[in-house]
Amino acid sequence: MRSRNIVNSAERQGIDCYICGMKYSRILLKLSGESLMGDKQFGIDNDRLMQYAKEIKEIFNEGVEIAIVIGGGNIFRGVQAEQGGMERTQGDYMGMLATMINSMALQSALESLEVPTRLQSAIEMKQIAEPFIRRKAVKHLEVGRVVIFGAGTGNPFFTTDTAASLRAIEVEADVILKGTRVDGIYTADPEKDPTATKYDRVSFNEVYEKGLNVMDMTAFTLCNENKLPIIVFDMNKSGNLKRLVHGEAVGTLVDF
Repeated sequence: MRSRNIVNSAERQGIDCYICGMKYSRILLKLSGESLMGDKQFGIDNDRLMQYAKEIKEIFNEGVEIAIVIGGGNIFRGVQAEQGGMERTQGDYMGMLATMINSMALQSALESLEVPTRLQSAIEMKQIAEPFIRRKAVKHLEVGRVVIFGAGTGNPFFTTDTAASLRAIEVEADVILKGTRVDGIYTADPEKDPTATKYDRVSFNEVYEKGLNVMDMTAFTLCNENKLPIIVFDMNKSGNLKRLVHGEAVGTLVDF
């Protein structure tokens, strides 16, 4: 992990510092759009949104520098559009707009909790978001703002997992925390196979060899080539995010 003075970051915000034992000082949190649905079939569940915002605020108050990427599957998915006969490029751009809706919703929820937030978009939308500029994003993190990256990579044929990997590398995050509705990586889909067993820790090579489902291959390879660890965990369980940044064994760690 790169050396970064997170105590000074917290002091700038007037926060009591008890974070010397923090394992990760700068994280990229990847959330799926589907997770924002809660118990709904479509759209955004406000209770789930606020739950996530409160979890994020808790680690923000400890001085952790937080970048976030959210998918758009609760609203629109480009791949599904292609299956329905729509041209893939058009569908992917529509999916990018869906990620911006989710990003704006999370930004609003965080700011209602007095968490300073900046939304950056890979597609120019100057009325609602800054354009993605790496140096500006890093500066926001350093001075104590949560940065949300919307619109994926700005290019069709790339997932928000790839966007998360790319942005994490660009801002030099210590880890990608992939929040899902399951508590880690399993030998098979635990929702379909009751005999599936969970990995506590797995290497990048093992993921390739065993064909485990962590991220799409482009995103996963980016992390592997840039020595960026990934932790897959259950974001819906209260306290998991805080436990992770303190170094507790939560979910499944993918490393080297």
